[in-house]
Amino acid sequence: MLKLEPRPAPSRLMSYASPLLAVLLTTLCGAILFSLLGKNPLAGLSVFFWEPIKNLRGWTEIGVKCTPLILCAIGYAICYRSSVMSIGAEGMLVAGAIGGGGMALLLDKGNNGGAAMIAMIVVAGMLAGMAWAGLTALLKDRFNTNEILVSLMLVYVAQLLLSYLVTGPWKDPMGFNFPQSKMFSSGLLLPTLVPTTRLNLGFVFALLAVLAGWVFMSKSFAGFRLQVGGMAPAAARYAGFSQRKALWMTLLISGAAAGLAGTIEAIGPVGQLTPSMSPGYGFAAIIVAYVGRLHPVGILFSSFIMALFYIGGELAQSRLGLPSAITGVFQGMLLFFLLGADVLIGYRVRWSK
Repeated sequence: MLKLEPRPAPSRLMSYASPLLAVLLTTLCGAILFSLLGKNPLAGLSVFFWEPIKNLRGWTEIGVKCTPLILCAIGYAICYRSSVMSIGAEGMLVAGAIGGGGMALLLDKGNNGGAAMIAMIVVAGMLAGMAWAGLTALLKDRFNTNEILVSLMLVYVAQLLLSYLVTGPWKDPMGFNFPQSKMFSSGLLLPTLVPTTRLNLGFVFALLAVLAGWVFMSKSFAGFRLQVGGMAPAAARYAGFSQRKALWMTLLISGAAAGLAGTIEAIGPVGQLTPSMSPGYGFAAIIVAYVGRLHPVGILFSSFIMALFYIGGELAQSRLGLPSAITGVFQGMLLFFLLGADVLIGYRVRWSK
């Protein structure tokens, strides 16, 4: 019988190398998968890993995809380091899109805009994300509910609320009966960083979030207090650190980051509200956070891999005739191999009679 034995001294080097190993194993299994589907493995891997980065436009699209992944993953990293196991960034992202999009619709007069109005839209989206995260914090704080289940269920509530708004009161009367809001005026959209591309100022916000997350978690007393509470709750209580305050702080920060991601999508590449504001960025960001080792700089690099999967999956549909689920398959393989590598770093397999 096989059993797992804890290793006396897990390899520190392998703990940092395991994300790279997981990416390599995902690539290898991807090649095998393409072969089983009757596709040329080299052509399939080229579509996933080369086509998105062979020109400037491809790099800008990667930046567009990285932006919400980075923001949601930073929120996850702060939560997980303090042992608050929220998985509801997708709902917070949608709530942020509703808050920011609603403010844009309120301000939109057809020919107005400017930095002040864009700032109001961004703040409204972040506050909406914080409010949505606050529901999880409130239920956990008052009734000791499970934050994993509550945050996950609230994702579907947010999605249904968005669907109601774009098929009802916010529906575009000139939209040929499609479930969507009207297009926002150009003055209310985030300015683009590279002309003729979709890369916008939101990417700069994401990079600033990486810097702010690193400073908060590594250099601030508040971040130290949260991490102590996550790693050693008894020591945190002895030191007088409030777990209640940590719960609210981490969830509100996570909600603000995810709400910002939703707002950027609404007034950035999408330019309006639709029922599908996110192809699952909030869930994919969980993988991004773990592949990045819950570190802001690691998240920056792991978001690049996940963005490749999103763009590569879209190209695989159009060029290779593969189903849209191929993106989820690659994401799942990456998470599976990462978790498997982490288990084998901490444990060794033994045969016992």
